[in-house]
Amino acid sequence: MLNTHTQFDAETERIATQIVDSIFSVHVELGAGLLESIYEKCLAFELTSRGLQVRRQVVLPVQYKGHILDDGLRIDLMVEDKIIVEVKSVKELEPIHRAQLITYLKLSKLRLGFLVNFNKMLIKDGIKRVVV
Repeated sequence: MLNTHTQFDAETERIATQIVDSIFSVHVELGAGLLESIYEKCLAFELTSRGLQVRRQVVLPVQYKGHILDDGLRIDLMVEDKIIVEVKSVKELEPIHRAQLITYLKLSKLRLGFLVNFNKMLIKDGIKRVVV
């Protein structure tokens, strides 16, 4: 069961707030309608400039019955090794986008992620907090 309102420790919530603030900053600067890769790079830059550790395109192998299977999964952004940010630039977020983030959260054993659609006129309509 997903609960988007779960509270985390103060440090995780501080990082989450910085992520959301950074998303707003990038959207104000660039607006809607660019390629996903541009938003990802700019968001990583914004987060790093705020002193956060950010890793891009993190390979996420699947562990199954003692074997590591590389399925080509890549997390867009992992912030402070605590929060996943999945960046999109699409007309509308689809259930598959949420399923993608949930998959990444479960396989990485993390609990908090953000699904962001930068292709919105109002970015507040494009940010989804996902908790597993």
